[in-house]
Amino acid sequence: MGAGHGGAQAAIALRQKGFEGSIALLTREKVPPYERPPLSKEYFADEKPFERILIRPETFWADKQIDLQLGRAVSEVDATAHALTFTDGSTMEYGQLIWAAGGDARRLSCSGAELEGVHAIRNRPDVDLLKSELDAGRRKAVVIGGGYIGLEAAAVLRKLGCEVTVLEALPRVLSRVAGEDLSAFFESEHRAHGVDVRTEAAVEALEGDGSRITGVKLEGDEMVPADFVIVGIGIVPSIGPLIAAGAAGSNGVDVDEFCRTSLEDIYAIGDCAAHANRYADGAVIRLESVQNANDMATTVARHVTGDPEPYGAVPWFWSNQYDLRLQTVGFSMQHDETVLRGNPAERSFSVVYLREGRVIALDCVNRTKDYAQGRKLVEARLEASPEQLADIETPLKELL
Repeated sequence: MGAGHGGAQAAIALRQKGFEGSIALLTREKVPPYERPPLSKEYFADEKPFERILIRPETFWADKQIDLQLGRAVSEVDATAHALTFTDGSTMEYGQLIWAAGGDARRLSCSGAELEGVHAIRNRPDVDLLKSELDAGRRKAVVIGGGYIGLEAAAVLRKLGCEVTVLEALPRVLSRVAGEDLSAFFESEHRAHGVDVRTEAAVEALEGDGSRITGVKLEGDEMVPADFVIVGIGIVPSIGPLIAAGAAGSNGVDVDEFCRTSLEDIYAIGDCAAHANRYADGAVIRLESVQNANDMATTVARHVTGDPEPYGAVPWFWSNQYDLRLQTVGFSMQHDETVLRGNPAERSFSVVYLREGRVIALDCVNRTKDYAQGRKLVEARLEASPEQLADIETPLKELL
């Protein structure tokens, strides 16, 4: 259930591993599986048509005897009977269920959140609606949320000639995923490109003229005018039918090292799966990334086909903003020291995160070699001195 990166890869990997049984790939959407990262970048900017972001050509699924079923939303899971009920009342039995339903964009809880012109970026219809705003000549945009999605959208909107304000409630952008050096750099870059970046800007309400958004009211009564708004404040995992069926979980459905839920013959992968991650010191987390979805899918396919291998992939992410390519490996949340490698003023540098003297993560801006070599340092939990790591003349691989 779910045909994003995780669900699509699960179906593909099952066939690659020799699974000969029937496979139904179910999705709530009305289009074949497609890549999600380009939604806020190349697809939004009209640099790639939809056909170029398909995960596989449309004919692929039938060729692999994968029954792709569009517009199928599950309302109930009967784990005892091994059966699904869909929102249209139809049912389907399963031998094994892989739940890859991802999540829905988190909505604002303030008044005005349902006004016309308030958008998320989660799927193709979301972005097509945003494009219609631009086609209608609306150019004053407010982005609520200074995470990756919000900043990527802001970069595209500036490229398309919009007047953009980014509102972040916390003291800095990217505060949940990166250190202060990286936050300061991206704030500076966006301001240099004409984005009005405001931190510690808490939204009190959305204001409208009739049914349509006209502005964002901040705590303190300041009003930020808006022709349209993009809300990028995270997701709510789509796990309701599993929890109702008795699966363990709260912020995501809990899975073990083979991505098995507490329900017999039901796996969960991707954004909605809460797992103990060794790169987060064993903390139970949900990891929202293409890497995680794909690697979990492979873990399930191996388990189903009798070749089990526990999930243990090193986490990595990327973000493209303007002409900047950020590549991240590892988790920086528990760091106690940072090392700056290179000069942010030259728009090519890395931030190395340490904990108790060991490398736990890197953020690399336009430094692909640091990212590729730093991955090995994170996997090894390498102990290295700040002086060694800061020396850009020394390739990171030489520290291994």
